[in-house]
Amino acid sequence: MDLENQKRVLALSEEYGAENIVVLLGASEGEASSLAAETVTAGDPTFAGPLTGVQLGLTVFHVCEPEIKEEVDPAVYDEQCGMMEMVMDIDDICNEMAPIRAEYCKYL
Repeated sequence: MDLENQKRVLALSEEYGAENIVVLLGASEGEASSLAAETVTAGDPTFAGPLTGVQLGLTVFHVCEPEIKEEVDPAVYDEQCGMMEMVMDIDDICNEMAPIRAEYCKYL
């Protein structure tokens, strides 16, 4: 997650309260997704951004996880995510995201 997005996430969580924020990721690989998820929950693991040492514990999901997919109109989901979903390893993404949520999310 780049520094500008970290700054946005921090500002939004301060403005609206961390318990009212859900971060929705769309990275195409499990490792990239888990790194971004760790950043918004446990703090920036690269120690380079505004979230370094900041444990927000935000709720975080990937757009292709079943919990999110079930909440979206199927036609909209197919139009916006269908092509990418065909080339992504969804199982890998889900396997990377679940432990991050289980360990660091405070507001599930």
